[in-house]
Amino acid sequence: MKSSSGPKQQIFSHLAEIAAALAHPHRIEIIELIAQGERSVEDLAERIGLSLSNTSRHLQVLRRARLAAPRREGKNMFYSLVSETEVVTLLGSLGRVGERNIAEIDQVLQAYFRARDSLEPVSRLTLLERLREGSVTLLDVRPADEFARGHLPGALNIPLDQLDAALGHFTENIPVVAYCRGPYCVLSYEAVAQLRARGVQASRLEDGYPEWKGAGLPIET
Repeated sequence: MKSSSGPKQQIFSHLAEIAAALAHPHRIEIIELIAQGERSVEDLAERIGLSLSNTSRHLQVLRRARLAAPRREGKNMFYSLVSETEVVTLLGSLGRVGERNIAEIDQVLQAYFRARDSLEPVSRLTLLERLREGSVTLLDVRPADEFARGHLPGALNIPLDQLDAALGHFTENIPVVAYCRGPYCVLSYEAVAQLRARGVQASRLEDGYPEWKGAGLPIET
């Protein structure tokens, strides 16, 4: 007779808690945001467009699943990822499964992402080589506060809404590689489209800052 509460079943039960915690788009978005660095509940609520109470409820679910951890500073609560590298890797794996198996995801990729940039993105290792050679301009299009928490070495921070006014930073003969929060972050796609429309050689990094950091590659703060 098989046990319903054996060691394997206990492990599966806890894994199911993690899966359940990921089963909401707002919680996945929260993970993407705190993967850039620690954030307050108020900041998360403003960026996601939720009330403080709803944001807190989502954070409590992530906390119970041991995906996020709080830190109190005075009256304010800040959250960061637990086991950051593993959580970022888990989301990456989830994305790859979705892209392969869910037709609706592929339709979104075709209609929005690939319509703006159908070229092969630059891999981390290729970018690392180009940075060592000094043969590329690296562009971080995330908001300034995320850039301050951590960024790729030598990156130039120009948020997307300031890109048109900063075109003087780029020349036609020096290629630009843009990156942002992760593989589905629209900021780098929009930046590349804008730069190419103005004659600048521009490409995207294959993913974003959290994946670069999780791979053990150098960062600056």
